Amino acid sequence: MSESDVTRDGIEGARPGREARTGERAGRRRRGRGRGRGRGEQPMVPDAEFSSYYGKPVLNKPTWKPLDIAGYLYLGGLAGASSLLAAGGQVTGRPWLAVSAKLGAAGAVSLSLVALVHDLGRPARFLNMLRVFKPTSPMSVGSWLLAGYAPLALTAAATEVAGRYRLLGSAATAGSAVLGPAVATYTAVLLSDTAVPSWHEGHRQLPFVFAGSAATAASGLALAAAPAAEAGPARRMAVLGAALELGAFQAMKRRMGLSAEPFEQGGPRVLLRAAEALTAGGAALSVFSARHRGVALTAGAALLTGSAALRFGVFHAGVASAEDPRYTVVPQRERLATRGPETP
Repeated sequence: MSESDVTRDGIEGARPGREARTGERAGRRRRGRGRGRGRGEQPMVPDAEFSSYYGKPVLNKPTWKPLDIAGYLYLGGLAGASSLLAAGGQVTGRPWLAVSAKLGAAGAVSLSLVALVHDLGRPARFLNMLRVFKPTSPMSVGSWLLAGYAPLALTAAATEVAGRYRLLGSAATAGSAVLGPAVATYTAVLLSDTAVPSWHEGHRQLPFVFAGSAATAASGLALAAAPAAEAGPARRMAVLGAALELGAFQAMKRRMGLSAEPFEQGGPRVLLRAAEALTAGGAALSVFSARHRGVALTAGAALLTGSAALRFGVFHAGVASAEDPRYTVVPQRERLATRGPETP
């Protein structure tokens, strides 16, 4: 060793001035003696800006197929809320409302399963997800929810069409209504459980956003399919669902901070602005749809389309946030700065 020795306690005998400069001082040096004296330190490199290694994302973006999974999110919500509306129609003596909602739920859950299996690649992969039940895994819980809900929704619709086995049909309708709200919202928990910034940071409000979106979709289908005399519950559900969806989404964006930026950029912005306009417009039209069939059809189409636009917008915003490392690293730095240095 030379003038300084390395020990377990650090470097002994080191001359002052040999310490490495870090942070802002690392990019500066003093001028030489003579002409440079008195001018102080001058920056030799520009201030550091945020970047990632080789410009690569910190996270791997989701590999889900957009049409399959965004469609799965939408159809699952439509099915779950329709089952709830079907049970309400059956209990209150509105047979046409109950029939249209049961058929809508059965069709939507069937298409959602097709979309899910298409994304997985083959049906055996979905069956493998049912080999174990993990209460701590949203994907496992969701798979079992879907496996329990789909037969009930299909049975309720089949007995209604056949006009037989009324007791079985009533039991299936009640069972699907019990599971319906969970089916409509568990996909929000599934998205929030990922590391994707624009999904994960919205974990508190996203289930409420999806619940409202599911309600508007189901009410839109009922407004378009059921006679106006029986569509009172659908009209009320449209107004309440729109208020929940729009209010929760705005609250979610305010809470998310930087991670909400992808909702206001590019394609997701177009989809989400369209969703807001269609949902608000459809809910407003539903109030005046009792006497005009054309208004009911227009309101139903607007609500269905608005709900779909919201699901696709949320999906694509999440993918965009995973592609930009800023949405992963900057919030982490802010949380560390807020927490402050840890004391040993």
